[in-house]
Amino acid sequence: MNSSGDAPSNPALVDVVIPVHNEERDLEPSVRRLRTFLDEGFPYRAVITIADNASTDATRVIGTRLAAALPGVRYLRLDQKGRGRALAAAWSRSRAGVVAYMDVDLSTGLDALLPLVAPLLGGDCDLAIGSRLAPGSQVRRGIKRELISRSYNRLLRLALGVRFSDAQCGFKALRGDVAQRLVPRVEDRSWFFDTELLVLAERAGLRIHEVPVVWIDDPDSRVDIVATVAEDLRGVWRLLRSRKPGPRPAQEASRSRSGATAG
Repeated sequence: MNSSGDAPSNPALVDVVIPVHNEERDLEPSVRRLRTFLDEGFPYRAVITIADNASTDATRVIGTRLAAALPGVRYLRLDQKGRGRALAAAWSRSRAGVVAYMDVDLSTGLDALLPLVAPLLGGDCDLAIGSRLAPGSQVRRGIKRELISRSYNRLLRLALGVRFSDAQCGFKALRGDVAQRLVPRVEDRSWFFDTELLVLAERAGLRIHEVPVVWIDDPDSRVDIVATVAEDLRGVWRLLRSRKPGPRPAQEASRSRSGATAG
């Protein structure tokens, strides 16, 4: 996967990234299930990129084997941990017209993938996110996680004035050219990556489309909730202080360059 310039070399391609760290149990069945779904019922050409951030179990062996065995599956290895780092690396290298990601446990119903990416391919939005808090969503998860999620997103609205409803849902997509311009501006390379990405996008005036999802939480999730909450709060404080704008939409930047040339 190569990176050169902002324009995607294959604008009709969707690149679905699965970031993983020590996911030897779920990786193979999830990738095979997703690949089958894409081959049998998805109307766009799509590839799967396994973005392995420093796994120490058999994830590397399994990911390499899947990439060799299944057409349309790629494996990318990073030597440092961080979900945001894995996404930034995979998206920056991709030349697809749309880059997306979903969690390896496939908590989000796959039927939501088409409503997620179709508005991007049609030019109707710049980013699309799954939302467990949007009307029409169906969510099955514990009370503790539900309370933390709602409290966090309410904090974002109060502190940062954001309008999107669910920052941390592991189901997002961007136009490829938007990812090339926006991702390098995101400082966090761990769990806060999602939130910072959306805040910078909204500050830049980019169009964010929300898709209600069917979400079944993974009861075996190994996310350290306390550490993640602390990291998110530090990130919110940093964004509150910085007010750093994101990149301008492509059409606005183009008009600005044209005006400067004409002058």
